[in-house]
Amino acid sequence: MKTTLKESERAAALVVTAAEGIEETAAALAERLSLTVEVATGRATALRLLERRGFAVVVLDQMLADADPEGAELIWKHAGMAVPMEFSFALTGSARLEREVRGALARRRREEELAQAAAAAALDAEVKNAVTGFLLESRLALAEEGIPPQLEGRLQALAGMAERLRARLGGGAAHAPNGELRAAAN
Repeated sequence: MKTTLKESERAAALVVTAAEGIEETAAALAERLSLTVEVATGRATALRLLERRGFAVVVLDQMLADADPEGAELIWKHAGMAVPMEFSFALTGSARLEREVRGALARRRREEELAQAAAAAALDAEVKNAVTGFLLESRLALAEEGIPPQLEGRLQALAGMAERLRARLGGGAAHAPNGELRAAAN
């Protein structure tokens, strides 16, 4: 079963269970959490769905996991970056499922935001270090004796580009009052 409005804009959840009434529960979950919810009644269907698309959350019925531990391991192995959840449909209701899925999606969003921020910070530092290196090396080359005039012009152009880029990036290197290059504290 597939419940969706704008699939490309919505996170997706896979619910793996043979529980009675799961279609209604899935439809309610999809509506309340703005999710695409797909239901698989067994291991084979779940694995096919996992091959076709990525899911934000995979909910596996605890009864299925207990009855087929190897199947459960296969599902977790193929779940990719989805948050894995084991849930007892026999013991708890749809309200708890909604809370658990909402919490899992919130954790996933926070983890993605933290990973993106860390990647952006690492890239920013790498670019700033490279620009500082270009600027330093070009200034050191310009300080050498007997540089041919054509090469000096190119080195000055490179130093100028590196200086403008460094200024746009907001730091990484600075000039001492006497015009020499010094590393700025980040």
